[in-house]
Amino acid sequence: MSRPGTPEHPLRVAVVGAGPAGFFATEHLFKQADLSVEVDLFDRLPTPFGLVRAGVAPDHQKIKSVTRVYEKTAANQGFRFFGNVTFGADVGLDDLRSHYHAVIFATGAEKDRALGIPGEDLPRSHSATEFVAWYNGHPDYRDLEFDLSQKSVAVVGVGNVAVDVARILCKTAEELATTDIADHALDVLRESRVEDVYVLGRRGPAQAAFTTPEIKEMGEIPGTDVIVLPEEARLDPLSEKALAESEERTLARKVELIQKYAGTAPHGRPRRLHLRFLVSPVELTPAADGGVGGMRLVHNELRADGKGNLRPRPTERTEDLEVGLVFRSVGYRGAALPGVPFRDDWGVISNECGRVVDGSGAPVPGLYAAGWIKRGPSGIIGTNKACSVETVSLLLEDLASDRLLTPEHPSAQAADKLIRSRQPAVFDFEDWKRLDELETERGAPLGRPRVKFTTVREMAEALGR
Repeated sequence: MSRPGTPEHPLRVAVVGAGPAGFFATEHLFKQADLSVEVDLFDRLPTPFGLVRAGVAPDHQKIKSVTRVYEKTAANQGFRFFGNVTFGADVGLDDLRSHYHAVIFATGAEKDRALGIPGEDLPRSHSATEFVAWYNGHPDYRDLEFDLSQKSVAVVGVGNVAVDVARILCKTAEELATTDIADHALDVLRESRVEDVYVLGRRGPAQAAFTTPEIKEMGEIPGTDVIVLPEEARLDPLSEKALAESEERTLARKVELIQKYAGTAPHGRPRRLHLRFLVSPVELTPAADGGVGGMRLVHNELRADGKGNLRPRPTERTEDLEVGLVFRSVGYRGAALPGVPFRDDWGVISNECGRVVDGSGAPVPGLYAAGWIKRGPSGIIGTNKACSVETVSLLLEDLASDRLLTPEHPSAQAADKLIRSRQPAVFDFEDWKRLDELETERGAPLGRPRVKFTTVREMAEALGR
Protein backbone atom coordinates (compact mmCIF):
# COMPACT_ATOMS: atom_id res chain seq x y z
CA MET A 1 0.00 0.00 0.00
CA SER A 2 1.24 3.52 -0.78
CA ARG A 3 2.41 5.89 1.94
CA PRO A 4 -0.59 7.62 3.60
CA GLY A 5 -1.21 11.29 2.94
CA THR A 6 -2.96 11.31 -0.44
CA PRO A 7 -6.64 12.10 -1.07
CA GLU A 8 -7.20 8.42 -1.87
CA HIS A 9 -5.25 7.25 1.16
CA PRO A 10 -5.27 10.04 3.78
CA LEU A 11 -3.06 10.08 6.85
CA ARG A 12 -5.38 9.18 9.72
CA VAL A 13 -4.45 10.43 13.19
CA ALA A 14 -6.26 9.92 16.49
CA VAL A 15 -5.71 12.65 19.08
CA VAL A 16 -6.74 11.70 22.62
CA GLY A 17 -7.56 14.83 24.61
CA ALA A 18 -9.42 17.87 23.26
CA GLY A 19 -7.63 20.57 25.22
CA PRO A 20 -5.15 23.16 23.91
CA ALA A 21 -2.37 20.64 23.16
CA GLY A 22 -4.75 18.39 21.24
CA PHE A 23 -6.10 21.27 19.16
CA PHE A 24 -2.66 22.76 18.49
CA ALA A 25 -1.42 19.37 17.30
CA THR A 26 -4.47 19.02 15.06
CA GLU A 27 -3.98 22.53 13.68
CA HIS A 28 -0.36 21.80 12.72
CA LEU A 29 -1.34 18.58 10.99
CA PHE A 30 -3.86 20.44 8.85
CA LYS A 31 -1.30 23.10 7.95
CA GLN A 32 0.83 20.61 6.01
CA ALA A 33 0.70 21.44 2.33
CA ASP A 34 0.21 18.58 -0.12
CA LEU A 35 -0.75 16.20 2.68
CA SER A 36 -4.27 14.83 3.06
CA VAL A 37 -4.99 14.38 6.76
CA GLU A 38 -7.98 13.17 8.74
CA VAL A 39 -7.94 13.82 12.49
CA ASP A 40 -10.36 12.29 14.97
CA LEU A 41 -10.19 14.14 18.29
CA PHE A 42 -11.36 12.22 21.36
CA ASP A 43 -12.35 13.47 24.80
CA ARG A 44 -14.02 11.77 27.72
CA LEU A 45 -16.18 14.87 28.26
CA PRO A 46 -18.98 15.79 25.83
CA THR A 47 -17.45 19.26 25.45
CA PRO A 48 -14.11 20.22 23.88
CA PHE A 49 -11.36 22.69 24.92
CA GLY A 50 -10.17 21.02 28.13
CA LEU A 51 -8.85 23.46 30.73
CA VAL A 52 -9.87 26.47 28.66
CA ARG A 53 -13.45 25.56 29.57
CA ALA A 54 -12.91 23.80 32.89
CA GLY A 55 -9.74 25.42 34.28
CA VAL A 56 -9.46 29.06 33.21
CA ALA A 57 -11.03 31.31 35.85
CA PRO A 58 -14.55 32.49 34.99
CA ASP A 59 -13.54 36.14 35.43
CA HIS A 60 -10.81 35.74 32.77
CA GLN A 61 -12.99 35.61 29.68
CA LYS A 62 -10.35 37.13 27.41
CA ILE A 63 -8.12 34.10 27.87
CA LYS A 64 -10.97 31.86 26.74
CA SER A 65 -11.12 33.63 23.37
CA VAL A 66 -8.40 31.20 22.19
CA THR A 67 -11.27 28.80 21.45
CA ARG A 68 -11.95 30.80 18.28
CA VAL A 69 -8.67 29.45 16.93
CA TYR A 70 -9.71 25.93 17.85
CA GLU A 71 -13.07 26.42 16.12
CA LYS A 72 -11.24 27.28 12.89
CA THR A 73 -9.28 24.06 13.22
CA ALA A 74 -12.51 22.13 13.75
CA ALA A 75 -13.90 23.60 10.51
CA ASN A 76 -11.42 21.56 8.46
CA GLN A 77 -13.13 18.93 6.31
CA GLY A 78 -10.95 16.16 7.74
CA PHE A 79 -11.80 16.95 11.39
CA ARG A 80 -14.14 14.97 13.63
CA PHE A 81 -14.80 15.26 17.37
CA PHE A 82 -15.80 12.25 19.46
CA GLY A 83 -16.89 13.58 22.84
CA ASN A 84 -18.07 11.48 25.78
CA VAL A 85 -15.66 8.74 24.68
CA THR A 86 -13.19 7.45 27.27
CA PHE A 87 -9.86 5.99 26.23
CA GLY A 88 -9.33 2.71 28.04
CA ALA A 89 -13.05 2.09 28.52
CA ASP A 90 -14.90 2.82 25.29
CA VAL A 91 -11.89 2.45 23.01
CA GLY A 92 -8.48 0.94 23.73
CA LEU A 93 -5.00 1.23 22.32
CA ASP A 94 -5.44 -1.80 20.07
CA ASP A 95 -8.63 -0.26 18.65
CA LEU A 96 -6.79 2.92 17.72
CA ARG A 97 -3.84 1.05 16.28
CA SER A 98 -6.15 -0.86 13.97
CA HIS A 99 -7.86 2.30 12.66
CA TYR A 100 -5.17 5.03 12.61
CA HIS A 101 -1.65 5.55 11.31
CA ALA A 102 -0.68 7.48 14.44
CA VAL A 103 -2.02 8.31 17.89
CA ILE A 104 -1.21 11.51 19.81
CA PHE A 105 -1.95 11.53 23.53
CA ALA A 106 -2.73 15.01 24.87
CA THR A 107 -4.57 14.19 28.08
CA GLY A 108 -3.02 16.83 30.35
CA ALA A 109 -2.21 16.45 34.04
CA GLU A 110 -5.45 15.82 35.89
CA LYS A 111 -4.11 14.66 39.27
CA ASP A 112 -2.94 17.01 42.00
CA ARG A 113 0.16 16.59 44.11
CA ALA A 114 -0.22 16.01 47.83
CA LEU A 115 1.43 17.99 50.61
CA GLY A 116 2.41 14.82 52.44
CA ILE A 117 1.76 16.24 55.91
CA PRO A 118 -0.27 15.00 58.92
CA GLY A 119 -3.91 16.01 58.79
CA GLU A 120 -4.00 16.49 55.03
CA ASP A 121 -6.97 14.13 54.75
CA LEU A 122 -9.13 15.97 57.29
CA PRO A 123 -12.55 17.19 56.16
CA ARG A 124 -12.33 20.70 54.64
CA SER A 125 -8.90 19.93 53.17
CA HIS A 126 -9.14 19.92 49.36
CA SER A 127 -7.10 20.19 46.23
CA ALA A 128 -7.36 23.41 44.26
CA THR A 129 -8.01 21.19 41.23
CA GLU A 130 -11.33 20.08 42.71
CA PHE A 131 -12.43 23.59 43.63
CA VAL A 132 -11.52 25.06 40.23
CA ALA A 133 -13.31 22.26 38.37
CA TRP A 134 -16.34 22.66 40.66
CA TYR A 135 -16.80 26.38 40.11
CA ASN A 136 -16.14 25.97 36.39
CA GLY A 137 -18.91 23.39 36.00
CA HIS A 138 -16.86 20.27 35.21
CA PRO A 139 -19.34 17.35 35.25
CA ASP A 140 -17.05 15.13 37.35
CA TYR A 141 -16.98 17.68 40.18
CA ARG A 142 -20.53 19.03 40.02
CA ASP A 143 -21.66 17.47 43.30
CA LEU A 144 -18.68 18.30 45.50
CA GLU A 145 -19.24 20.39 48.62
CA PHE A 146 -17.02 23.12 50.04
CA ASP A 147 -17.71 24.67 53.43
CA LEU A 148 -17.52 28.40 52.78
CA SER A 149 -18.99 29.16 56.19
CA GLN A 150 -15.40 29.21 57.45
CA LYS A 151 -14.01 32.69 58.05
CA SER A 152 -10.36 31.87 57.32
CA VAL A 153 -9.02 29.90 54.35
CA ALA A 154 -5.49 28.88 53.39
CA VAL A 155 -4.37 28.32 49.80
CA VAL A 156 -1.05 26.50 49.69
CA GLY A 157 0.99 27.51 46.65
CA VAL A 158 1.79 30.71 44.77
CA GLY A 159 1.10 29.76 41.16
CA ASN A 160 -1.62 31.26 38.97
CA VAL A 161 -4.10 28.55 39.99
CA ALA A 162 -3.61 29.39 43.68
CA VAL A 163 -4.16 33.06 42.91
CA ASP A 164 -7.30 32.23 40.90
CA VAL A 165 -8.73 30.33 43.87
CA ALA A 166 -7.92 33.18 46.24
CA ARG A 167 -9.46 35.75 43.90
CA ILE A 168 -12.70 33.79 43.50
CA LEU A 169 -12.95 33.49 47.29
CA CYS A 170 -12.41 37.24 47.71
CA LYS A 171 -14.78 38.51 45.05
CA THR A 172 -18.42 39.18 45.82
CA ALA A 173 -21.21 37.11 44.30
CA GLU A 174 -22.34 40.24 42.44
CA GLU A 175 -18.94 40.53 40.75
CA LEU A 176 -18.93 36.84 39.83
CA ALA A 177 -22.54 36.93 38.59
CA THR A 178 -21.39 38.59 35.36
CA THR A 179 -19.07 35.66 34.51
CA ASP A 180 -19.67 32.11 33.31
CA ILE A 181 -19.09 30.62 36.76
CA ALA A 182 -21.31 27.57 37.32
CA ASP A 183 -24.67 28.39 38.89
CA HIS A 184 -24.28 25.82 41.66
CA ALA A 185 -20.99 27.44 42.69
CA LEU A 186 -22.43 30.94 42.53
CA ASP A 187 -25.25 29.89 44.85
CA VAL A 188 -22.75 28.65 47.45
CA LEU A 189 -20.47 31.67 47.06
CA ARG A 190 -23.44 33.97 47.71
CA GLU A 191 -23.57 32.53 51.23
CA SER A 192 -19.81 32.67 51.78
CA ARG A 193 -18.58 33.92 55.15
CA VAL A 194 -14.92 33.96 54.16
CA GLU A 195 -13.09 37.03 55.46
CA ASP A 196 -9.40 36.08 55.41
CA VAL A 197 -7.61 34.21 52.63
CA TYR A 198 -3.96 33.22 53.17
CA VAL A 199 -1.87 32.41 50.09
CA LEU A 200 1.23 30.56 51.25
CA GLY A 201 4.54 30.35 49.39
CA ARG A 202 7.49 28.28 50.60
CA ARG A 203 10.02 30.56 48.92
CA GLY A 204 10.31 34.33 48.59
CA PRO A 205 8.65 36.99 46.40
CA ALA A 206 11.29 36.64 43.68
CA GLN A 207 10.50 32.93 43.31
CA ALA A 208 6.68 33.20 43.26
CA ALA A 209 5.26 31.41 40.22
CA PHE A 210 2.25 33.65 39.63
CA THR A 211 2.53 36.15 36.78
CA THR A 212 2.73 39.92 37.08
CA PRO A 213 -0.83 40.50 35.75
CA GLU A 214 -2.17 38.06 38.36
CA ILE A 215 -0.50 39.81 41.29
CA LYS A 216 -1.58 43.21 39.96
CA GLU A 217 -5.18 41.99 39.68
CA MET A 218 -5.11 40.99 43.35
CA GLY A 219 -4.86 44.64 44.34
CA GLU A 220 -7.82 45.58 42.15
CA ILE A 221 -10.51 43.56 43.96
CA PRO A 222 -12.78 46.32 45.33
CA GLY A 223 -13.73 44.75 48.67
CA THR A 224 -10.37 43.20 49.55
CA ASP A 225 -7.21 44.48 51.20
CA VAL A 226 -3.96 42.80 50.11
CA ILE A 227 -1.70 42.31 53.11
CA VAL A 228 2.00 41.44 52.85
CA LEU A 229 4.32 41.37 55.86
CA PRO A 230 7.26 43.74 55.27
CA GLU A 231 9.79 41.21 56.56
CA GLU A 232 8.53 38.59 54.08
CA ALA A 233 8.52 41.03 51.16
CA ARG A 234 12.15 41.95 51.77
CA LEU A 235 14.56 40.03 49.55
CA ASP A 236 17.46 38.14 51.06
CA PRO A 237 20.93 38.72 49.53
CA LEU A 238 20.75 35.60 47.36
CA SER A 239 17.39 36.64 45.88
CA GLU A 240 18.63 40.18 45.30
CA LYS A 241 21.59 38.81 43.38
CA ALA A 242 19.36 36.44 41.35
CA LEU A 243 16.98 39.32 40.55
CA ALA A 244 19.83 41.54 39.39
CA GLU A 245 21.15 38.79 37.11
CA SER A 246 17.75 37.70 35.80
CA GLU A 247 16.88 38.31 32.15
CA GLU A 248 13.16 38.02 32.96
CA ARG A 249 12.05 41.63 32.63
CA THR A 250 8.74 41.17 34.42
CA LEU A 251 10.31 39.68 37.55
CA ALA A 252 11.44 43.06 38.92
CA ARG A 253 7.94 44.44 38.37
CA LYS A 254 6.43 41.48 40.23
CA VAL A 255 8.69 42.02 43.24
CA GLU A 256 7.99 45.75 43.11
CA LEU A 257 4.23 45.15 43.32
CA ILE A 258 4.61 42.76 46.25
CA GLN A 259 6.76 45.25 48.14
CA LYS A 260 4.28 48.01 47.36
CA TYR A 261 1.53 45.95 49.03
CA ALA A 262 3.80 45.49 52.04
CA GLY A 263 4.13 49.27 52.36
CA THR A 264 0.39 49.98 52.05
CA ALA A 265 -1.80 50.20 55.14
CA PRO A 266 -5.07 48.21 55.01
CA HIS A 267 -8.20 50.18 54.17
CA GLY A 268 -10.51 48.20 56.45
CA ARG A 269 -12.25 46.37 53.62
CA PRO A 270 -14.56 43.40 54.31
CA ARG A 271 -12.04 40.80 53.13
CA ARG A 272 -8.29 40.44 53.47
CA LEU A 273 -5.97 38.56 51.14
CA HIS A 274 -2.75 37.71 52.97
CA LEU A 275 0.25 36.96 50.74
CA ARG A 276 2.75 35.01 52.81
CA PHE A 277 6.26 34.00 51.80
CA LEU A 278 8.95 31.69 53.19
CA VAL A 279 6.45 29.50 55.05
CA SER A 280 5.52 25.84 54.60
CA PRO A 281 2.65 23.90 56.17
CA VAL A 282 3.87 20.97 58.25
CA GLU A 283 0.58 19.86 59.83
CA LEU A 284 -3.16 20.42 59.65
CA THR A 285 -4.85 20.28 63.04
CA PRO A 286 -8.50 19.38 63.67
CA ALA A 287 -11.25 21.58 65.07
CA ALA A 288 -13.82 20.29 67.55
CA ASP A 289 -16.03 19.05 64.69
CA GLY A 290 -13.19 16.93 63.24
CA GLY A 291 -12.56 19.14 60.21
CA VAL A 292 -9.62 21.42 59.62
CA GLY A 293 -9.23 23.93 62.44
CA GLY A 294 -5.68 25.13 62.03
CA MET A 295 -2.37 24.84 60.26
CA ARG A 296 1.13 24.73 61.66
CA LEU A 297 3.67 26.59 59.55
CA VAL A 298 7.44 26.43 59.57
CA HIS A 299 9.39 29.49 58.51
CA ASN A 300 12.00 28.91 55.81
CA GLU A 301 15.24 30.45 54.71
CA LEU A 302 16.66 30.23 51.21
CA ARG A 303 19.86 28.40 50.39
CA ALA A 304 21.50 27.78 47.02
CA ASP A 305 21.73 24.18 45.86
CA GLY A 306 24.56 22.80 43.77
CA LYS A 307 22.81 23.90 40.57
CA GLY A 308 22.45 27.54 41.52
CA ASN A 309 18.75 27.27 42.42
CA LEU A 310 17.42 28.80 45.63
CA ARG A 311 15.72 26.18 47.79
CA PRO A 312 13.73 26.64 51.00
CA ARG A 313 15.23 25.19 54.16
CA PRO A 314 13.12 25.00 57.33
CA THR A 315 14.24 26.95 60.38
CA GLU A 316 13.29 26.25 64.00
CA ARG A 317 10.65 28.99 63.94
CA THR A 318 7.04 27.83 63.67
CA GLU A 319 3.66 29.54 63.62
CA ASP A 320 0.10 28.38 64.14
CA LEU A 321 -2.48 29.72 61.68
CA GLU A 322 -6.17 29.46 62.51
CA VAL A 323 -7.94 28.35 59.31
CA GLY A 324 -11.03 26.24 58.74
CA LEU A 325 -10.61 25.41 55.07
CA VAL A 326 -7.51 24.50 53.05
CA PHE A 327 -6.83 24.25 49.32
CA ARG A 328 -3.53 22.81 48.14
CA SER A 329 -2.14 24.03 44.83
CA VAL A 330 1.37 22.61 44.78
CA GLY A 331 1.47 21.05 41.33
CA TYR A 332 -0.16 18.47 39.11
CA ARG A 333 0.76 15.17 37.55
CA GLY A 334 -0.55 13.13 34.67
CA ALA A 335 -2.43 9.86 34.97
CA ALA A 336 -1.22 6.66 33.32
CA LEU A 337 -3.17 5.47 30.28
CA PRO A 338 -3.86 1.77 29.66
CA GLY A 339 -1.15 0.22 27.53
CA VAL A 340 0.89 3.43 27.16
CA PRO A 341 4.41 3.52 28.69
CA PHE A 342 4.44 5.88 31.69
CA ARG A 343 7.04 7.53 33.92
CA ASP A 344 5.38 7.32 37.32
CA ASP A 345 8.21 9.26 38.96
CA TRP A 346 7.62 12.23 36.66
CA GLY A 347 3.88 11.75 36.07
CA VAL A 348 4.23 11.84 32.27
CA ILE A 349 4.07 9.43 29.34
CA SER A 350 7.53 8.01 28.63
CA ASN A 351 8.73 9.99 25.62
CA GLU A 352 11.61 11.63 23.85
CA CYS A 353 10.55 15.08 22.60
CA GLY A 354 7.08 13.68 21.94
CA ARG A 355 7.85 10.21 20.59
CA VAL A 356 6.57 7.60 23.04
CA VAL A 357 9.36 5.25 24.10
CA ASP A 358 9.31 1.87 25.83
CA GLY A 359 11.25 0.79 28.91
CA SER A 360 14.44 0.40 26.90
CA GLY A 361 14.14 3.89 25.42
CA ALA A 362 13.17 2.63 21.96
CA PRO A 363 10.40 4.54 20.13
CA VAL A 364 6.98 2.87 20.09
CA PRO A 365 5.85 3.10 16.45
CA GLY A 366 2.94 5.44 15.81
CA LEU A 367 2.52 6.71 19.40
CA TYR A 368 3.16 10.33 20.43
CA ALA A 369 2.52 12.69 23.32
CA ALA A 370 1.90 16.45 23.53
CA GLY A 371 1.20 19.00 26.23
CA TRP A 372 1.37 18.41 29.97
CA ILE A 373 1.22 14.61 29.66
CA LYS A 374 4.41 14.94 27.58
CA ARG A 375 6.46 17.53 29.48
CA GLY A 376 4.75 17.95 32.86
CA PRO A 377 2.50 20.78 34.09
CA SER A 378 4.43 23.87 33.05
CA GLY A 379 3.78 26.99 31.05
CA ILE A 380 0.63 28.75 29.94
CA ILE A 381 -1.94 27.81 27.28
CA GLY A 382 0.24 29.14 24.47
CA THR A 383 3.21 27.06 25.62
CA ASN A 384 1.37 24.00 24.34
CA LYS A 385 1.58 25.24 20.76
CA ALA A 386 5.36 24.89 20.37
CA CYS A 387 5.19 21.63 22.32
CA SER A 388 2.56 20.20 19.96
CA VAL A 389 4.36 21.43 16.85
CA GLU A 390 7.50 19.63 18.03
CA THR A 391 5.53 16.40 18.44
CA VAL A 392 3.80 16.65 15.07
CA SER A 393 7.12 17.40 13.37
CA LEU A 394 8.46 14.09 14.65
CA LEU A 395 5.31 12.34 13.50
CA LEU A 396 5.85 13.77 10.01
CA GLU A 397 9.50 12.65 10.06
CA ASP A 398 8.30 9.14 10.88
CA LEU A 399 5.73 9.33 8.09
CA ALA A 400 8.49 10.18 5.61
CA SER A 401 10.54 7.23 6.92
CA ASP A 402 7.62 4.76 6.86
CA ARG A 403 7.74 4.34 10.65
CA LEU A 404 4.03 4.83 11.38
CA LEU A 405 1.38 2.21 12.03
CA THR A 406 -0.22 0.10 9.30
CA PRO A 407 -3.87 -0.09 10.40
CA GLU A 408 -6.12 -2.93 9.30
CA HIS A 409 -9.15 -0.63 8.92
CA PRO A 410 -7.85 2.78 7.80
CA SER A 411 -11.15 4.40 6.95
CA ALA A 412 -13.19 7.10 8.65
CA GLN A 413 -16.32 4.97 8.30
CA ALA A 414 -14.77 1.98 10.05
CA ALA A 415 -13.62 4.09 12.99
CA ASP A 416 -16.99 5.79 13.31
CA LYS A 417 -18.81 2.45 13.30
CA LEU A 418 -16.54 1.02 15.99
CA ILE A 419 -16.76 4.06 18.27
CA ARG A 420 -20.53 4.37 18.08
CA SER A 421 -20.97 0.66 18.70
CA ARG A 422 -18.96 1.04 21.92
CA GLN A 423 -20.42 4.39 23.00
CA PRO A 424 -23.75 5.24 21.36
CA ALA A 425 -23.98 8.50 23.35
CA VAL A 426 -21.24 10.20 21.35
CA PHE A 427 -21.21 14.00 21.11
CA ASP A 428 -19.81 15.38 17.85
CA PHE A 429 -18.69 18.93 17.12
CA GLU A 430 -22.10 19.90 15.76
CA ASP A 431 -23.54 18.85 19.11
CA TRP A 432 -21.01 21.08 20.85
CA LYS A 433 -21.85 24.02 18.59
CA ARG A 434 -25.50 23.64 19.52
CA LEU A 435 -24.66 23.38 23.24
CA ASP A 436 -22.47 26.46 22.91
CA GLU A 437 -25.35 28.34 21.29
CA LEU A 438 -27.79 27.25 23.99
CA GLU A 439 -25.43 28.17 26.85
CA THR A 440 -24.87 31.59 25.30
CA GLU A 441 -28.61 32.13 24.88
CA ARG A 442 -29.16 31.21 28.54
CA GLY A 443 -26.60 33.76 29.64
CA ALA A 444 -27.66 36.70 27.45
CA PRO A 445 -30.71 37.87 29.49
CA LEU A 446 -28.52 37.84 32.63
CA GLY A 447 -25.65 39.78 31.09
CA ARG A 448 -23.40 36.73 31.30
CA PRO A 449 -21.17 35.13 28.62
CA ARG A 450 -23.00 31.84 29.08
CA VAL A 451 -24.80 29.69 31.63
CA LYS A 452 -23.16 26.28 31.49
CA PHE A 453 -24.68 22.85 31.40
CA THR A 454 -22.81 21.02 34.13
CA THR A 455 -23.86 17.38 33.77
CA VAL A 456 -23.80 15.01 30.82
CA ARG A 457 -27.49 14.37 31.35
CA GLU A 458 -28.29 18.10 31.09
CA MET A 459 -26.31 18.31 27.88
CA ALA A 460 -28.07 15.31 26.36
CA GLU A 461 -31.51 16.65 27.33
CA ALA A 462 -30.67 20.05 25.86
CA LEU A 463 -30.00 18.32 22.56
CA GLY A 464 -33.31 16.48 22.76
CA ARG A 465 -31.86 13.05 23.42
